[in-house]
Amino acid sequence: MDITIHQTFLPHTDPAASLAFYRDTLGFTVLNDTGYNGMHWITVGPEGRGGMSIVLYPPQATPGVTDDERRTIAEMMAKGSYATIILATADLDSIFERLQASNAELVQEPTEQPYGVRDCAFRDPAGNLIRIQQRKEQAV
Repeated sequence: MDITIHQTFLPHTDPAASLAFYRDTLGFTVLNDTGYNGMHWITVGPEGRGGMSIVLYPPQATPGVTDDERRTIAEMMAKGSYATIILATADLDSIFERLQASNAELVQEPTEQPYGVRDCAFRDPAGNLIRIQQRKEQAV
């Protein structure tokens, strides 16, 4: 079976802050930047890795969500418990230093986890949890 992950969605509350974080701090390429009815969608992805991207979207644009649910989503985002993404890098320490220098909200310094990975964690400007793992070398 040939299935790949094409896009994942993360909510944002401030398009400019999200763009600065994902493009300028993490180094992602902006693949699309679209506004509609006062809302903003930004698609970013790792340089040279076409076919994989993150869509940063306004959570209020989700169809079928009630006003009460929107308030709950906003509350969960504010405390950082709504969305998570796990990224991987060949050089965790330099990414950690870059994130720390950017004043991103630190959740956890690089740590050897009991489940076999070394990672760190930050929150993006919307409160989404961003875990970054040290990429393991793959056997050939």
